[in-house]
Amino acid sequence: MWRDEGAWIAMGVSALFLIAAALMHRLFVRVLKDGATEPAKKENHE
Repeated sequence: MWRDEGAWIAMGVSALFLIAAALMHRLFVRVLKDGATEPAKKENHE
């Protein structure tokens, strides 16, 4: 198994997906914890 090039490629791609998933999870959690900011008040110029 350790000499099979295809296995190394598959493990590398899997590791990249896991790293990307962890980063996206942290980003989503941070955005959800911070919440949406209130939109700026529009002044009425009538």
